[in-house]
Amino acid sequence: MNITLRQLRYFLALTQEAHFTRAAEVMNVTQPALSMQIRALEEAVRARLVERTPAGVVLTPKGRALEDHARRVLAQMSVLEQGMRQPGQGGRLMLGMIPTVAPYLLPEALPMLRARDIGQDLHLREALTDRLLDELSNGRLDAIVVASPPEDDGFAAVPLFTDRFLLAGSEARLAGLGPRAVSPTALDPGQLLLLDEGHCLGDQALEVCGLGRRSSRLDMGAASLSTLCRLAAQGMGLTFLPQIARRQELAAAPGLKAVAFPEPQPARQVMLVHRASTPTAGWFDDLASVMRAAAQPLLRDDIA
Repeated sequence: MNITLRQLRYFLALTQEAHFTRAAEVMNVTQPALSMQIRALEEAVRARLVERTPAGVVLTPKGRALEDHARRVLAQMSVLEQGMRQPGQGGRLMLGMIPTVAPYLLPEALPMLRARDIGQDLHLREALTDRLLDELSNGRLDAIVVASPPEDDGFAAVPLFTDRFLLAGSEARLAGLGPRAVSPTALDPGQLLLLDEGHCLGDQALEVCGLGRRSSRLDMGAASLSTLCRLAAQGMGLTFLPQIARRQELAAAPGLKAVAFPEPQPARQVMLVHRASTPTAGWFDDLASVMRAAAQPLLRDDIA
């Protein structure tokens, strides 16, 4: 038995139209070509599938049984074809994002992704940069959003946006710094609240301050940025707040204030990364475009 998908498609068209000529028109082939495929299908199953009557085509019992099977087979083929499409073009998109970006960017990005057929089958992985790079490398992710440029030539990155750092703390803590904006290098290390080693935000904050990991007074382990902001709001210290997180964290932590650093303001470059070997035609540029657009409302907040 050698049944082809073409034969099944022609057969289902015939069951739908109940007429050879109309079925041929639907399939955009000639009537003899369609008839030949139906005959080949009957030979393959060794049974008559259709009867010609004055009223049109009628299915035999074998034909009705085959119709059910054919619909299931072609439905599964449709699922398979869709699943094999490029990520973001109807296929599954495995996206990774660091924890200091995901809670702020995703609520803005998801409606845009769904509207553009990029997020219809979106799977998100939130993890630290090293874990995301590892999962991207071994194929468990298609693209990742990070704030540290990959050093491996096996990755390719495009910039999404510049996210400047703000200094956040209680009103009393910030007032204690004096009337003039304080440069990062002038901050008292004993006042800094930082994320644990491995969080690029904490490492970047130390870098712009010219400090080492042991210089800070309170290293918060695996705590989230939201946890640091709530501690800072209670007067326990100062922390670095990315601009994209400002709106959400100020609303969630009563008493938290944020001020801009003097120029040149410290910032991080948020980027979208894929494997250099991955075909990116269409979907990757679309994804980058959506991420950039989603970030804009978060970056427009005015800071004194």
